[in-house]
Formats: sequence, structure tokens, C-alpha cells
Amino acid sequence: MSTAAARRFGVQKPIPWTNESVLAIASGGDPLGAVVLRARQSVFRAIEAGWSGPPYDPFALAEFLRIPVEPRQDVIDARTICTGEGKFRIEFNPDRSPARINFSVAHEIAHTLFPDCGEAIRNRYTHAEMKANDWELELLCNVAAAEILMPPGSFRPPEDGAISIDAIIELQRRFLVSTEAVLLRIAKLADQECFVFASHRHERDGSYRIDYAAASRAWPVAPWTGFRLPKDSVVTECVAIGYTAKRNEEWVPGRGRWRVECLGIAPFPEHTYPRVVGVVRPMNASTVHLGKIQYLRGDATAPRGDGSKIIVQVVNDKAIVWGRGFAAAVRKRWPHAQKDFTQWVLTSHSEFRAGQVRIVTLETPLELASLVAQHGYGPSLFPRIQYSALEECLAKVAAHAKQANASVHMPRIGCGEAGGSWGIVSELIDETLCRNNIPVTVYDLPVGPRHSSRGRSNDSLSKN
Repeated sequence: MSTAAARRFGVQKPIPWTNESVLAIASGGDPLGAVVLRARQSVFRAIEAGWSGPPYDPFALAEFLRIPVEPRQDVIDARTICTGEGKFRIEFNPDRSPARINFSVAHEIAHTLFPDCGEAIRNRYTHAEMKANDWELELLCNVAAAEILMPPGSFRPPEDGAISIDAIIELQRRFLVSTEAVLLRIAKLADQECFVFASHRHERDGSYRIDYAAASRAWPVAPWTGFRLPKDSVVTECVAIGYTAKRNEEWVPGRGRWRVECLGIAPFPEHTYPRVVGVVRPMNASTVHLGKIQYLRGDATAPRGDGSKIIVQVVNDKAIVWGRGFAAAVRKRWPHAQKDFTQWVLTSHSEFRAGQVRIVTLETPLELASLVAQHGYGPSLFPRIQYSALEECLAKVAAHAKQANASVHMPRIGCGEAGGSWGIVSELIDETLCRNNIPVTVYDLPVGPRHSSRGRSNDSLSKN
């Protein structure tokens, strides 16, 4: 949260990360970014191997990761046990609801992403069991669980109308996940001004306090962990699991009224009252257009607009000469770009690998970025796209585009012979490029007899 935002809404800046496990995974960087990256690497490998949804089965993911999962009724929710030599076993309580079990198992998979996971048994903590900074680790595991159960491309928040608790419940039923997972995914993807929260009723004084909150990019403001809600807040009406409540109310004196919509969920063990989760938005909430992919019918080798431009294509990690489709069109129009790429492959073997990008000037002010994000070529039982490598490549393109003040142009990369899902690819483009205010245009081939010889769909543009 920015200092300006904190002053505007009267909420304090987040406490700096102090949990040892959190610091270990961050390696001096951003812990949230680090845990999302690790979760996605596991998720993308599983998707590339055939894991699919919704719903996305965390038990199947654990099997893919070679993590045994066993039921145990004496476990409160779930826990992770190190079985030696970097191997783990997850135990879960089978008496919980299916959605809660899914979230708990995904949460425990997240624990295994931390480099020090083997040093102690990891539990999905209850509030009473937490030490001063354990909430940091639990928050990151919750975020990773949401990435696992609702991976990139699985859904988009509603763009028309306000995000409501009713819409969140419907998504929870569709994906067979916990409401918390849906809320965290909403906060990550929403273009609307809002934040989501989870809270519990303090057993001694009856007040409700925030367990954690996460804000959308459009309204990066949220209360901190431990924030005490007003005594008469609408959350007090959620006295049973499944109860919903809605009201306009003021959480921070003098800072205006917010729309609060909430839901009662399962309580902490040995607690009487349910926890309460929900979504909060300002009364004048609006959708903030922070940059979206522009779709046009046309030819990506002839990008439109003024100023510096970068054409993007995906190539495979065995390519010396570009093959069919869009890459062939680029090779034919700019032969020197093919020669540059071939020379790079032959002379820089250590650089030519998944996740790398080769940028060459086509003609001033137009450049070509070749993204190594496809494994091999030809027929395959599984998609050849490598999503983690694609995300890494797009981040490098974003940095270059920022420096060059350039717009980015492409076909539906990775979705031809690479076999990728445009839902996943487009979300990665949105996160790496659009959210950095870099204009992105995606070109689909025109449909009609005149263009039948060039391919029936945009997929032909992506083959390489």
C-alpha cells in the first residue's frame, strides 16, 4: 500500500515481513511474488502434463508432485510432515467439507514450496496456535493455494456490475474450492475497486478482527492483520455458516462509507462463532481501466499505430530455422532477423534455452522479440508450450518495452503448434505487460475467402 493511500484511508502501512520461512523463500525479494512464482511453476508443469479443470484437483497435483496424501481424523485440518531427504507427506482430516479439504491440501502443498519446510511439521494453523508472525506464512500459503485451485486462465471476475458475495458463492460452488480461495483470486484479478478480507470473532471481548486482507490493483487499500472492526459491523450478523450479510458502513472514521458484503464460514477449531469473509468496495466503486489487450483483425507482421513497436513470436528450444505459420511469414519478410537468430543459436548455446528472448531490429522503429517458450516441435501427446518460460520471457519483453517506450504486437502466441491455452497466455500477458501500462495488440486473421490460403484461424499465426 502506498503512503499516500494509507493517509487517504487512515490505515497503516503493512508490517515488514519478519517470518523466517517467508524471508527464506523471498531471498531478499518480494515474498508474495516468490510464492506465486513457485506455485505457478508446479501448476504449469502439471497442466502441461494433462492436469485440467475446473475443478482443479489438489490430490491429483500432489500425486504429480510425488507427495503422498493420507486421511487422518486426529488432524485438525491438514499438516505436512517431512519424511526425509526433501520428501513430504500431507495428512488431512476427511471429516471436513470437500471445499475445505481441497483448500487445506492445496495450502499444505504450498508449505512444501518453502525451502525450510523440512525443519518442522507444518500445520494449517488455527488462530489460537499462531505466534506473532505466523500469519505471514499462513497468508502466503493461502495465496499459493488460490493459485493452485484457480490457476491462470481458469476464470475472470465479472467486468460488468459490482463484485458481490453472491457471485463469489457461485464461483466457490463451480470450482469446488473454499470461499477464501475465490476471494484471493478476485483480489488479484479484479479491475474494480475493492478488497477482500477474512476475520474471526475474538472469544474474550466479542470483537471481530481481521485475519488478513488483500486489495485489488484498482484500489490498493486494505486493513492490516489484527484490525478491529466496528462493534456494530454487519459481520456480526453472520452467526452461522452460510449466513450472508450486506450493508453500507464506515470502518475508518471520517473516511467515508463502504459497501460490505460478507459470509459466515467454518470457525476455527474450538471456536463457537464462524469466521467471516467478505468483499468491501467504496460506495462510488468503479472499474478502473488499467490497460487491456486490444484485439484486431489483421496481420501481426504489419503492426498498427505510431511510435516504437515490438512484434512478439514464440519459438521452440530446438529451432535453428523458423518453421511454419507466423514465424515463416516473419522469416520471409525480414530474412536478416532469421540470420540473426540462427547465429545466436549457433554461437550462444548457453543462452539458447527456455525463458530466454532474442530481440533484433527489423526496421526503425520496429523490433522483433523471439520468445523461447516451446519445447520441441511436431506431434505430441501433450502441449509443447512451457508456461513458466513464457511468463519469464514476457517479463523480459515488458522491461525492454518500458525502456524503449514501445507498444507490443503479436498473434495469439503459443496457441498454435505449441498447443497452449489462450486463457492462460492472455492472463500472463495481462500481468506482465498490460499491468505495466504497456499497450498490447493481438491480431487475428480476417475471416473470409480472400484469406483462406493463409489459414483459417489465428492459430496459424502462432505456429513456429
